[in-house]
Amino acid sequence: MNDTKSNVKIIIDALEDKKAENIQIIDISEISSIADYFIITNGTNKSQVQALSDNVTEKLGIAGIHPQNIEGYNNANWILLDYNDILIHIFDKESRGFYDLERIWRDGQSIALSDFK
Repeated sequence: MNDTKSNVKIIIDALEDKKAENIQIIDISEISSIADYFIITNGTNKSQVQALSDNVTEKLGIAGIHPQNIEGYNNANWILLDYNDILIHIFDKESRGFYDLERIWRDGQSIALSDFK
C-alpha cells in the first residue's frame, strides 16, 4: 500500500510530465481535517488542464489509487481531484489568480517540490 508522500511524488511527476505551471504543495494537516495536502497548479488552456487531470488519474490508477471524486472536468477552469488525504486543484491561469488558494491557505506549510524528489 502506498503512503501519502509517495502518492504526492506520483502526482508531481504526472503534472510535470504534462508541463504544469507553478506547482505548489501546501501541508494543511495541522490546520484542517479535510486533507493532509493541497497540490495547486495550472495549465495554459482547457485542453492542458484536462490533460493534467487525465495524467494524474492515470498514473495514480496504475498504482491502484483512485479518486473519491472529480469535479469541474468538463468546464476545466478548475478541476478538483479528491484523493481523500490529497486534494489536487488544477486551474486555468485566470481562475487560479481569481480564487488564490495559496493566499486562503497561507496558514498551511508550503513544501518544496524537491522534498518529494
